[in-house]
Amino acid sequence: MRSLLLIDNGSSRPDSTLNLRRIAERLAERVGEPVRPVSLLHADRVPAERLDGRPAEILAPTLRRLVGAGVRDLRLLPLFFGPSRALTRFVPELAAEVVAELGPFRLEIAPELCPLPAGEPRLVEILADNLAAAAERAAIEPRRVVLVDHGSPIPEVTAVRRRLALELAERLGPGVRLEEAVMERRPESEYDFNGPLLEEVLSRLAEADRATPILLSMLFLSAGRHAGPEGDIAQIRARIDARFPPLRIEVSPLVGSHPGLIEILADRL
Repeated sequence: MRSLLLIDNGSSRPDSTLNLRRIAERLAERVGEPVRPVSLLHADRVPAERLDGRPAEILAPTLRRLVGAGVRDLRLLPLFFGPSRALTRFVPELAAEVVAELGPFRLEIAPELCPLPAGEPRLVEILADNLAAAAERAAIEPRRVVLVDHGSPIPEVTAVRRRLALELAERLGPGVRLEEAVMERRPESEYDFNGPLLEEVLSRLAEADRATPILLSMLFLSAGRHAGPEGDIAQIRARIDARFPPLRIEVSPLVGSHPGLIEILADRL
């Protein structure tokens, strides 16, 4: 019998691990078999008492424990938008180490959430739904949208955001101006493909027009360091609000909170 592992990058914020568990529980109900929530790194820094008394599971020790107990058929479901090095390098290297230590086993990595060139139209619908929810909550018309993600030095990962941005812009129509931004990027010019930082984009838009609200389309799965309460995005928003009154910046829900994500993950099986 196979063992299903839902994997994310991991975060030192408890909300991220708790969200991973919620998604795993809903996915298990959907597919009718257990799904183990596992992080690659970082989550083991969170005290168990902040995780309902149950410490986070980390991939390396979990993989060794399962294979050591005789499990020989594992499938990893990545909670990643694109082909992160975690999937293309870290996991295969870890698997090779475990094979050398404990013998052969089968490890299959399912496609990420938005594999290219096929893409994933349902992600675009999730982003559009979340924007509509944010606009309705704030009682505004979406006219300026910024699609923001973590940012990556890997062109193939950035290509996923660019693809989603193009399709989301088409979905929203010509009356909406959509831009892209990142939370992290390397300063060298060879990484310009990654896009501009969020605070730079918001400053430019605010200087041009303080009257038209800005909606942030959050290309994040969980409330970690960037997207969590009092996280980096909340702090940037507060700084822009202070500099450019009466500009309004509204934030969409996260992709990981949308029920449509479960259907995408189920199809990866």
